[in-house]
Amino acid sequence: MKSPASLPGLDSRRVYQHNAGMLPAMRSPKTYLVATVRICLSLILLWYFLCLFVPPGNGSVVRDVSFPPGSGIRKLALELKAGGVIRSSWHFILVTRLRGQAHRLKAGEYRFNDGMTPDLILKKLVAGDVDYLKFSLPEGYSSYQAAELLEQKGYFKRSAFLEKCRDRGLLARLGLAASSAEGYLYPATYNLPRGGSEEQLISQMVGQFEKKYAEVAAGGGGAGSLSRHALVTLASLIEKEAVSSEEKPLISSVLHNRLRIGMPLQSDPTAVYGVRAFGGKVSKGDIERPSPYNTYLIKGLPPGPIGNPGIDALKAALHPAATQYLYFVARQDGTHQFSRTLAEHNRAVQRYLK
Repeated sequence: MKSPASLPGLDSRRVYQHNAGMLPAMRSPKTYLVATVRICLSLILLWYFLCLFVPPGNGSVVRDVSFPPGSGIRKLALELKAGGVIRSSWHFILVTRLRGQAHRLKAGEYRFNDGMTPDLILKKLVAGDVDYLKFSLPEGYSSYQAAELLEQKGYFKRSAFLEKCRDRGLLARLGLAASSAEGYLYPATYNLPRGGSEEQLISQMVGQFEKKYAEVAAGGGGAGSLSRHALVTLASLIEKEAVSSEEKPLISSVLHNRLRIGMPLQSDPTAVYGVRAFGGKVSKGDIERPSPYNTYLIKGLPPGPIGNPGIDALKAALHPAATQYLYFVARQDGTHQFSRTLAEHNRAVQRYLK
């Protein structure tokens, strides 16, 4: 039998080339290495993306985390991992350091959940977006009412807050020459760090009062003969008596006019201060109850505020309307009828109360 090469018309080189084309191409070790590296890099990038931008859960797992000053990122990462908030503590540490944020994390009390991505957690830590308890004090509320609200929310014990309000050392540090913080707890909404103290909240509230009072007093003028403490006390009476902000300067004028002529203020809310919250009405027993705050029985202003006034009441105390009014009585719609004489006032009482 003749070989293919000996057959007439057949080129042996073409036969070799044809057979060679049918064999699989041989790949070099370098080609396999490149492919392996590419696969590994893709897996690493996928893992990085999942760990950084995909939360481990749906937010049902919530953890309160304390990050004290001087703490390291490793301890925090391990705590987050143990709490189920992140997938990998090693990855969290690596990302934090690669981003150059390890020394930019701010201390504080934080609340995280497993529905948050590590990227969001890092942003909160860098921004110092700590977890707060919100507390809102309405205008006119007394320290007693504030203490009751705080206890209802489970933040502080009523007795502990009131005790701090009368803490002489704290009052001195806050620059208050008074026997209580009453009147200086500015009505607003406050953010209190979890684990915060009564002293922290009182300091925030007094600090806000100082800012607002400075704004009110910046223009000068007004009832400059009264001390700041007397003005705050007067403002607390105005806040308790008024329903409408527009009437506060008028109510202020009545109280100023009575003070000027030595006439008892006879302000209903003072008769129940420290006994119960003022609800708009007082009884005969209330106005006859002996108390250093009861302006039916004492002359002039009470020894201190009976609540915590807002900025409108502070403005009204400093800048009363120019009137000759000495009396006012509540109408049925929450506004008041103002009178200059007792006869006018008695007619108004007959009309609106009887």
